[in-house]
This record gives sequence, structure tokens and C-alpha cells, in this order.
Amino acid sequence: MPGYIVHIATAKEYLRKKNRKINEDFIQGSIAPDFTNDKSKTHYGKSPAYTNLKNYLLKNEINSNFQEGYFLHLVTDYLFYNYYLDYLEKPQIYNDYDYTNKSIIEKYNLTIPENIKDKVFFKEGIPKILTLELAYKIIDEISNMDLEEIKREVLEDNKKWSSYKNIV
Repeated sequence: MPGYIVHIATAKEYLRKKNRKINEDFIQGSIAPDFTNDKSKTHYGKSPAYTNLKNYLLKNEINSNFQEGYFLHLVTDYLFYNYYLDYLEKPQIYNDYDYTNKSIIEKYNLTIPENIKDKVFFKEGIPKILTLELAYKIIDEISNMDLEEIKREVLEDNKKWSSYKNIV
């Protein structure tokens, strides 16, 4: 799963590109699925790597800013694992978040919500999996997407939203 900072940057950019005001409920929704140790329940699949968008949509209505932000989080996780990453090395990816957080915060002028300040870390180092270039690409491309279109495609069983990589 992308770290909190990538999710917040994606949410903020999504709102900006859609000419919508920054909304705290939307931002909170965009990080809420990661507020648990059992992510299978909040990602509607066996893990964030296997996020099941259709299960989420069948069990929830997207009728609030929070729910819309939540859906954006799940879309981001789904694409992170099934499109953007070629491989996953858990200890390294977590280090990469710590290496990239400061630059992403500065580039997107982010404010860290109070409820996650103790969960965001900063280290000096060179990322190996989630480079800044890849993080910026993820944020830019996903924030350009249309959540309503994704919702329709998922519910219609469009193949691009139902295939999974084998995550080791």
C-alpha cells in the first residue's frame, strides 16, 4: 500500500484537479482504510495487495466526501500493486516512504493531519522501490482519474479492475 503521504497527496491533487475545495472529510476518507491492523476488512480483500473494489462498492454507497475519499484510497492501493509495482519488498517499501515523505509534502504543500502525525516518519536515504519519480507519477495519474467512471467499470466487471498480480 502507498504510505499515508502518497494517499493524502493523491486526494489533495484529485480535489484540486476537479476544482473542488480541499475537504477534510475527503482527506480523512483517503487515509481511513489504513487505520487498522486487519486491513483485509477495510480493503475488502485478503490484504491491500488484493483490494477488492467490487466488494467495497457492493457493500457501500459513495454518498459522502468521506466515502469518496475512501474509494480513492482503495483505487490507489489497487493500482499501486497491480499496475505500478513490479515487485514488493516490504521492509524496503516502508523505508522508501520514510525517504520520500519530506519531498512529497513539500512538492504538494501538504499538511499532515493530527491523527497521523505520529505515523509519518522521515529518514535520509535513497528509495529503491518507490522512487520520487514513481511516487509523483502515481499521484499525478490517479488524481486525473474519474472515480465515477471507475465505479461503473468495476460494477460492469471490466477486466482491468478484476485482475490481480501474484504478490509475494
